[in-house]
Amino acid sequence: MNKSNKFSPEVRERAVRMVLEHRGEYPSLWAAVESIAPKIGCVPQTLLEWVKRTEINAGTRPGVTTAEMARIKELEREVKELRRANEILKTASAFFAQAELDRKLKS
Repeated sequence: MNKSNKFSPEVRERAVRMVLEHRGEYPSLWAAVESIAPKIGCVPQTLLEWVKRTEINAGTRPGVTTAEMARIKELEREVKELRRANEILKTASAFFAQAELDRKLKS
């Protein structure tokens, strides 16, 4: 699930800055985005997502920041790995417990 980034971070920052600087000249955020997106060569929805992400990261819009999302993904990976390790340990524990019972019964 690797997205190819057609636009460099500099272009994204510039586009977002343009929207935020000229927002007051338009009746809505969407109108500003629709006007500026073609100048950059992206679709308005993409630019709107960049603007929203920037506002969330800046704390001016509610939501989960990029850093928090990365941390959540990291923790989810760790939980998955730990659950898998626990399953392996449970299986091994049951195997060795059964082997110990078998050994005691044979003696």
